[in-house]
Amino acid sequence: MASWNSFPLQVTYEALGWFAFVSWSISFYPQVILNFRRKSVVGLNFDFVLLNLTKHSSYLIYNASLYFSSAIQNQYFEKYGYGEMIPVAANDVAFSIHAVLLTAITLFQIAIYERGSQKVSKISIGIVSVAWLIAAVCFFIALSNHSWLWLLSIFNTIQVVMTIIKYIPQVVMNFLRKSTDGFSIGNILLDLSGGIANYGQMVVQSIDQNSWVNFYGNIGKVLLSLVWEALLSIILLISYFIVVSYFSFPYIFLAVAVLVLILVLFSIHYSNLRVILLCFLVEKIKFFDMRVMTYYSNRVLDACTENPILHFA
Repeated sequence: MASWNSFPLQVTYEALGWFAFVSWSISFYPQVILNFRRKSVVGLNFDFVLLNLTKHSSYLIYNASLYFSSAIQNQYFEKYGYGEMIPVAANDVAFSIHAVLLTAITLFQIAIYERGSQKVSKISIGIVSVAWLIAAVCFFIALSNHSWLWLLSIFNTIQVVMTIIKYIPQVVMNFLRKSTDGFSIGNILLDLSGGIANYGQMVVQSIDQNSWVNFYGNIGKVLLSLVWEALLSIILLISYFIVVSYFSFPYIFLAVAVLVLILVLFSIHYSNLRVILLCFLVEKIKFFDMRVMTYYSNRVLDACTENPILHFA
């Protein structure tokens, strides 16, 4: 098993990991506290909670097994090389345990508090049932030849799928109700912060080891922390801070896509090309009456007009 080459990077890795753990762990409490104070779960989508429980249960199985099982670790090294590090840290295991417990508490609140006419949809029940049925079948397949790393990849895939779809019911519900009452935005803010820190943790480890196998060796963590959860978190933030009735779904997704593209453009190393693309993008944005982008797009346009080859820091 590989060791750290740089002590400062190791400290940074640990700090980012535990920051992600704290952010993600605290993210469950605003909703639980809100439910407790209101003695109601109206406004919280039950499909989201059920899918979230399946996600975190699968993620717990993946993290705990890879972190504690020497047999699975040996299979990981045989596949990716003995010079690599295990892509699961202690904070990942701690977070998963805490997440399952808090999500279960939220489900208990759904059972005892006022919920109006809301209920879990048959679609979500079907999705969760199919996911665990697949996991059970794969367990017996892995049992015959001890393909435990392959089995963990199945659980990892399940948690990725749950991550992709879990926020969608809540986004749709907020839009249909034209309200976010009953849904705590603190959950999303902390969730997004934890995702960014988790991704930073992986980058630090890859820099220290001079190897990016950490990313494709743990694709679930990449998708969890960087791609989809961050995207849907931004969508929920937009739907919360902007009156839902002012936007249709195409505009919301367009706003998110624009934000993501701007971040990509700022990461390009060729500053002239970056500014040209950025100016073109903002010119296109101007055709849309989206107040969330107007202030920032005007500032970038002014900068582009004054100096076409401006270098952004």
